[in-house]
Amino acid sequence: MKKIDSIPTGKIERVTKLVTTGVKVGGNYLKYYGEKVINPSLTKDKLHENNATDIYDGLKELKGSALKVAQMLSMEKNLLPQSYTDKFSLSQFSVPPLSAPLVRKTFKTYFKKYPEELFDTFSPDSINAASIGQVHKAKKNGKELAVKIQYPGIRESIGSDIALVKPIAIRMFNLQGTSDEYFQEVEDKLTEETDYKLEISQSMKVIQDCEKIENLLFPHYYPELSSDKIITMDWMNGIHLSEFCSSNASQEQRDKVGQTLWNFYMYQIHQLKKFHADPHPGNFLVDKNDNLIAIDFGCMKEIPNDFYVPYFEVSTPESLKNMDYFTKKLFELEILKSTDKPKELEFFTEMFHELLSVFTQPIQSEIFDFAQPEFQAQIAVLSEKFANDKTLRKMNGNRGSKHFIYVNRTFFGLYNLMFDIKAKVRINDFEKYLN
Repeated sequence: MKKIDSIPTGKIERVTKLVTTGVKVGGNYLKYYGEKVINPSLTKDKLHENNATDIYDGLKELKGSALKVAQMLSMEKNLLPQSYTDKFSLSQFSVPPLSAPLVRKTFKTYFKKYPEELFDTFSPDSINAASIGQVHKAKKNGKELAVKIQYPGIRESIGSDIALVKPIAIRMFNLQGTSDEYFQEVEDKLTEETDYKLEISQSMKVIQDCEKIENLLFPHYYPELSSDKIITMDWMNGIHLSEFCSSNASQEQRDKVGQTLWNFYMYQIHQLKKFHADPHPGNFLVDKNDNLIAIDFGCMKEIPNDFYVPYFEVSTPESLKNMDYFTKKLFELEILKSTDKPKELEFFTEMFHELLSVFTQPIQSEIFDFAQPEFQAQIAVLSEKFANDKTLRKMNGNRGSKHFIYVNRTFFGLYNLMFDIKAKVRINDFEKYLN
């Protein structure tokens, strides 16, 4: 795999890269429509494949928050053509790494020492490379370690990246009025992910709080071998969750891993009110005994009680049957607003009632089989319906508490992981761990 010697960090450099990518995508469309004239039956499959490749190639050189967007989109399997999710899924743990000289320079800059001064052995080539940093294998005192090094300039580029994306998102989602709190929420979370000292403290807290959960393992962290831009932890042996999902694992193995993952998230959400908000396959391993290993806690989301209560109250069977109560909860969650016109109130009430009637099926069950195709099909139908809803495009999309961004992202990501694992789980099993 080609290695990278530098990352564009200035606003002009990053805009130039995005413009270059846009020109390539425009060329792909011109080529497609030219061929379409000759062959009217031509599908868009090749166009989607070429666009996905060009967009991903541009984002992977930018790394940071730009590549993080691809990582998020790779989990939205019902919103994008398959070629996009296939290509963007590479951003989870397989992107071009920094070259060995740049790794050494980065280490010296941020840690004031070269890696060989700190470890007994240190692999100059990365084992995994993703959106914000890459992982190297090291040894010290006979112990195998994973050393995560953050790419240079990532934190400094977040603000400019958000500024680039903001006008596009405002137009795409028709965000009328002030929408600054949404973008600030995303910028704050991305900035937190670049604070490796914060990640270490969050990781150690999660381990302390969640070690009681069966079949769940964590690496040990070494603050003395870490810094603002470097994290050192135990090297954990296992395969990525995506590899496990595509393996010939038995249903019993799948149920074990899926139950552990489900219990882990439900315990964090309902007991700790603070949870791992980045559920993608690159953040989990499965060992030879089918234990789940959680390895990244850079993105954590705390749920305030005034959001937690109505969020879960609105999705109960009783709420879905009582429209007056349901509507009241939508106001509490800022989905409906006092300034809404009658048409908007009616549209969004019906829309969210339909959405929640489908999405809450798992949490309303005692046992739920995520392998059942019917549930996945229902979600796909809804996604397609609202993606093409012309009325929705005209409505003010600036609604809902800012907390929806990462809470919903977590549930969507968790559901997608459960679909891939194909697990049947006991929904309330996590309650045995509650205080």
